[in-house]
Amino acid sequence: MPAAKKDVILPEAPPARSVYDAGCRRCARLAAFLDDVRTGHPGYFCAPVPPFGDPAARLLIVGLAPGMHGANASGRPFTGDHAGILLYATLHAFGYASRADAVARDDGLVLAGCRITNAVKCLPPQNKPAPAEVRQCNDYLAADLAAVPAGGAVLALGRIAHDAVLRALGCRPAGFPFAHGRGHALPGDRVLFDSYHCSRYNTNTRRLTPAMFEAVFAAIAAHLRTAPAERPRVPSPPTAQLR
Repeated sequence: MPAAKKDVILPEAPPARSVYDAGCRRCARLAAFLDDVRTGHPGYFCAPVPPFGDPAARLLIVGLAPGMHGANASGRPFTGDHAGILLYATLHAFGYASRADAVARDDGLVLAGCRITNAVKCLPPQNKPAPAEVRQCNDYLAADLAAVPAGGAVLALGRIAHDAVLRALGCRPAGFPFAHGRGHALPGDRVLFDSYHCSRYNTNTRRLTPAMFEAVFAAIAAHLRTAPAERPRVPSPPTAQLR
C-alpha cells in the first residue's frame, strides 16, 4: 500500500515592502531633499507619509504632497500645517472627524468614513513635485484608490491631484476637465469631486472660502446618501513594490 502523501507546507512569503517602509528612493531629487531636511530637522518624520483614516472609508481625499512643517514633520496628512485648518474643520462639521483640528499624530483625532492621502507621498522642494515624480508615485495612489468601494467618492484637492487620480484609474485627464465644485462619474458608481486646494494662499486670497469648501462636501454627502452603501468592494491590487 503506497504511503500517504504529506501536505507540502511552503514557507510564508515575506510581506511586500511598500512606499511607507521609508525606504523608497525612486525619485532621486525627493530622496536627496528628504536627506537634507532630516539633517536639519532630526525630529521630523521625513519619510513617505501614509494615508490616514478609516480603511473602509467611502470617501478618499487626495491632496498634493506633504508640507515641510506639516505632514512631513508629523507623519500624518494635513497635520500641523495651515492647509489642515480648513480641511479638518470641515471634516468635523460633516461628521467625519472626531475633532476640528489636527496638531500631532498623537492628538487623538479619529476619522470615520473618510481617508486622506496624497498624490505624492514625499515632501517636494518648494511644495512643487515635478511631473515625473507624480508619475513615479502613481501606482501607490492607485492602491489607495482601489480601496474605495463602489458607490464611493474621491475628492481631489487641486488640479495636480485631480490629474493624478485619473491617471491612476487609467483615465485620460483631458476627458475630465478640472473645475472647482465639478463632479465626474467614475467606474463602479464612484464620483470624483474637484476642489481648489485648501492651501494658505487659496484661503488667504479667498479663492477658496469655507462656504465654497462646504458646498463641495455637501455634494459629496448627497452622492453618498443616494449611492448604494452595500456594494462589493473593489479588489485591491498587489502592494506596489519599491524599485
